[in-house]
Amino acid sequence: MTTTLSTPPKPLFGTVLVANRGEIACRVIRTLRALGIRSVAVYSDADAGARHVREADVAVRIGPAAAPESYLKIEAIIQACRETGAEAVHPGYGFLSENVDFARALEKAGITFIGPGVESLNIMGDKIRSKNHVTGYGVPVVPGIAEPGMTDAQLIRAAPGVGFPLLIKPSAGGGGKGMHIVERPGDLAATLATARRVAASAFGDDTLFLERLVLTPRHIEVQVLADNHGNVIHLGERECSLQRRHQKVIEEAPSPLLESLPDGAEIRARLGEAACNAARSVNYSGAGTVEFLVSDNAPDEFFFMEMNTRLQVEHPVTEMVTGVDLVEWQVRIAAGEELTVAQDDVVLTGHSVEARVYAEIPERNFLPSTGTVLLLDELPGPAQRPGAPGRVRVDSALVEGLEISSSYDPMISKVIAWGQDRTVALDTLDEALTGYTALGVDTNVEYLRLLVNDADVRAGRLDTGLIERKMPDFSFRRVGDFELVAAALYAVAMEEQNNPAPSAGPWRRRDGWRLGAQAPRRVSLGTSDGGIGAVGVTGRAADGAVLVSVGDGPQRTASLQFLRRSRIELTLDGETRGYSLAPAYTGPATPGGDSPTPRAPTELFLGNEGWSCRLEVLARETRLARVLAAIEREEGAADPAVRSPMPGTVVSVSVSNGDTVEAGQVLLSVEAMKMEHQLVAPLAGTVHISIMSGDLVKADQVLATIHAPAPPSAENAAEDTIEEAVIAMGAAE
Repeated sequence: MTTTLSTPPKPLFGTVLVANRGEIACRVIRTLRALGIRSVAVYSDADAGARHVREADVAVRIGPAAAPESYLKIEAIIQACRETGAEAVHPGYGFLSENVDFARALEKAGITFIGPGVESLNIMGDKIRSKNHVTGYGVPVVPGIAEPGMTDAQLIRAAPGVGFPLLIKPSAGGGGKGMHIVERPGDLAATLATARRVAASAFGDDTLFLERLVLTPRHIEVQVLADNHGNVIHLGERECSLQRRHQKVIEEAPSPLLESLPDGAEIRARLGEAACNAARSVNYSGAGTVEFLVSDNAPDEFFFMEMNTRLQVEHPVTEMVTGVDLVEWQVRIAAGEELTVAQDDVVLTGHSVEARVYAEIPERNFLPSTGTVLLLDELPGPAQRPGAPGRVRVDSALVEGLEISSSYDPMISKVIAWGQDRTVALDTLDEALTGYTALGVDTNVEYLRLLVNDADVRAGRLDTGLIERKMPDFSFRRVGDFELVAAALYAVAMEEQNNPAPSAGPWRRRDGWRLGAQAPRRVSLGTSDGGIGAVGVTGRAADGAVLVSVGDGPQRTASLQFLRRSRIELTLDGETRGYSLAPAYTGPATPGGDSPTPRAPTELFLGNEGWSCRLEVLARETRLARVLAAIEREEGAADPAVRSPMPGTVVSVSVSNGDTVEAGQVLLSVEAMKMEHQLVAPLAGTVHISIMSGDLVKADQVLATIHAPAPPSAENAAEDTIEEAVIAMGAAE
């Protein structure tokens, strides 16, 4: 018998360039390393110290911080490929991942694009074109009006036929960005203007279309894999209904809706077949996701929304329940290999849930946050290979010392949990978030814990509007006596360490350090809402603890222990709580040996069970300025200054200098971290504004001021009060 060997498969690539940044770049590099492929990272000036730069085999600078001058610059990416000998490019998600011009440029340069072909990108990259295309292949679509090149006037005339409420969507968009809900005809014109501006800025294309808003919708998507040999399979569905402003927050696989239905398996099969048909219609190659809207009231009805011709942010939950490494298959398919996974081989085992960690402040309307990561604990860490057995996986780009910039999307990591059922998966995710610590920058971890423990979420009663309805009822933790006392004692301890008393010495050891307390001392701490918390350290108690008082409150006993790295333990009146703590310093260090000691921390970040806070250690001058600022405004009065919430670019100015404005009127919009933030007048009056559209602004920069004349008597009373406060502050010193 003669055996004929088949042609050996095309070898995988020797070098692959990852044309992205952040956690997705790190995640792709991880699989490339496992496959024995040399990885190339690219970076902007803002990312010179980023984790993906450190983890790649080679790193190439491609430009300044601004994405259009670096990560979106096609010529720079191709030049980096030439310099490093990269045979292929993995685009991750976002940036150039769905850019047909990028795919064409790579093809012309003889470099493989690890993604679909130009036909797929061209058709599916445009929401209008893709909807019109898939209808011819038996894929149901949401009713709406989707024709290229429609003007605002044409869209307004077509809107009644679509029906209200409706959704304005950018044709070139993705990731939920640039979508706007319009409930009344009278709001349509103004919202279209905003939508076009956002679309043009974010995607370079202001084409819009209208879609009927499906009430109580669920967002369910299907993962597909297709090779270049005619094989197309799906790997089940993901539920992505927990969204805020059309941006996914928590995703899971499989969908709890389908799991709860008697005919859920049949609906899953229909969804999967529709997704595969959409992929076949464009000769798709690689990993892709077909997104559907499913009515909660009629789950057997589903509508095609779009096809994402790339890897999804939420791909890990599919990997956790199938054991399939999607990035590995992207690479193998791009290298010409045939799928060895058949549809019947795909089995969904257990349940997986992913939470996106953002640098943002949920209690301040999800304002993006910047800062430096001072302390990081993301156990169990990101080293676990996708698809490997395990209960928790963290995909992250964070490292201590990393500066979170306003130049890019605020998502900083993802925490993914697996369990044998949905309840166990949610419990595991909550446990992982409880132990997640990233100090130095505000995060949404506490908010994520509130979500995963919400009764409706636990019961699987999900829809895309749930977060907006629930948000007003969420109770966010505030800074309390424990945090103020812990921070105050730490500040005193650092002062004692730098300036020890000759007789007692600053510390006593017991599995760490113990505060010796040079009393009396009063520490003033600034809170994030502009308030002041004062803690007095007035003497030593009989058991060696110190006596403290918060504000004008009674004396209490407290002791502070330093445990393992960056962990403290405060005992206050017999109750003990543990915290992660990270100090921040400004100003020159105190000379001393090879390692100068900072004079004292100016900020303290405390973390506890997923919650964190920032406290400013106030010097006398800063404390006095805060008091005067509060006194200058009547109690409950609005601050007349309109400040930029963070570094960004002014994208529109709606008023002119000297205009009379009403409270709540939109004055201008600032774009930061790919989001547009509208700033409104805090009170009625005359506006003074000196910035223009296109100006770059800093965090907390005053962009406008509202002048409302105050009665002379009120001015005199305020001056008297300020004078009294200054005298009192001097006496307190």
